[in-house]
Amino acid sequence: MSTTVKMEPVVSAPPLRKSPRPSTLVDTRVIYCGDNLEQLRKLPDGCVDLIYIDPPFNSNRNYEVFWGETKEKRAFEDRHESTAAYIDFMRPRCVELARVLKKTGSFYYHCDWHASHYVKVMLDQILGENFLETEIIWKRTSAHSDSSTCGRAHDTIFLYTRSSQFTWNPQYQAYNQDYIESHYRRKDATGRLYRTDNLTAMGLSGGGYTYEWNGVTKLWRLPMEKMKELHKQGRIHYTKTGGAEYIRYLDEMPGIPLQDVWDDIAPVNSQADERLGYPTQKPLALLERIIKSSSNKNDIILDAFCGCGTALVAAQNLDRQWIGIDISPTACRVMAKRMRDVCKLREDETLWRSGRGFVVRDLPWTEEKLRVIPPFEFENWAVIALGGIPNKAQVGDMGIDGRIFPVSALPKKLGVKKGETAHFDKFLDAWYPIQVKQKDKVGRPDIDAFEAMVIREDRQKGFFVAFDYTHDALHEIDAFFRKQKRVIVALTVREILDEEIAKKLA
Repeated sequence: MSTTVKMEPVVSAPPLRKSPRPSTLVDTRVIYCGDNLEQLRKLPDGCVDLIYIDPPFNSNRNYEVFWGETKEKRAFEDRHESTAAYIDFMRPRCVELARVLKKTGSFYYHCDWHASHYVKVMLDQILGENFLETEIIWKRTSAHSDSSTCGRAHDTIFLYTRSSQFTWNPQYQAYNQDYIESHYRRKDATGRLYRTDNLTAMGLSGGGYTYEWNGVTKLWRLPMEKMKELHKQGRIHYTKTGGAEYIRYLDEMPGIPLQDVWDDIAPVNSQADERLGYPTQKPLALLERIIKSSSNKNDIILDAFCGCGTALVAAQNLDRQWIGIDISPTACRVMAKRMRDVCKLREDETLWRSGRGFVVRDLPWTEEKLRVIPPFEFENWAVIALGGIPNKAQVGDMGIDGRIFPVSALPKKLGVKKGETAHFDKFLDAWYPIQVKQKDKVGRPDIDAFEAMVIREDRQKGFFVAFDYTHDALHEIDAFFRKQKRVIVALTVREILDEEIAKKLA
């Protein structure tokens, strides 16, 4: 397999600063929790510069619709019974997305082989088939084993625009190593690779300049003054026959102009630093390329199925404004954490109003709403609210819905450097279990079962979350501490909502 030479520097998060308000019609740096159809209908016409969506879809098997690697699983049949039902679900949303897109805007729709052909027909009807600019093929994996057919290794990204006056900033892909070896075969005295281009104008239309150079009279491409300048700069290679060729250094070339097959961006694998566990998480480099290509600084980026928020992170890093929408409260909280941790952006209403922070809207922050959301959403909300990590097991979690890693367990406290694993087992063993019950009152049997797990796992502390506890449950927690010297921290939803848990988490 050939390798590539990267030509573009990695984009780092910008410093915290106030950005000018891009629009008087729409709020940006906002994550909305809820049905995107409802939220899109609140946006004014033509207010967004770039739309990227990656809607969940899969057929004939279970699909991790929301937060993957936890219990947030919904059968595909429960969401979209067929391709036709999926298109029926997406059509009104795409109509609204087309409405809010500016005439100079671009619309990227990310999908795979399951429905790509039907998606294209739908988008042709909504946006117009003449406004399909590109069908991008992203090679998302180097190989995929499909025993009954060819390995399915790519996704499709449709790029539509609203007019011929759309934003486009040329981007470049790295040269293939085979191309470098065949074209840049020469080295100068410092080891820089280069190739040469003929400086004569023989055979070219438009004429040239006839004069003597290096003892040879020829028709040259450039006037003599320009040739003298290149010679002074050391940019001319002279052949044995008196010919002159222009030197092009590899490290000065931007790369190959962006094509419609993207095979140079790796997927988010199990070892990637940016991996969050979201089942369809896309690499940051992919979204950065899309945003660089089709928007400018301070443009408004919209992702209406934003999942773990990669498009939002890319937009923030690239000095764009952004709007995110997702139906999952858990995904919205993880997005918010990612904006805080990765982009160093403060989640604060006052700062947001002054242009220096972001906000999350419409989360189920009341006990009433939390009582009726799906159990897996409730579990993840509680675990993440405590600063824990949701359990990755789908079944057989043995009473563990999440884990809290205390500050003392951080690798730097154990002498672990990035890339080293000498103390990793010790790091993984320093954790406290979390169990969550969406119950009005947790009784003693639930506490007994949790205590048994704490003993079995040899933990000194555990956390339990519910709406309330019976007197017997609280009495058992006290007795457990006196007998076993192990702590069960009983937290209520109200304490979490009121942020009264700092002392209990200590």
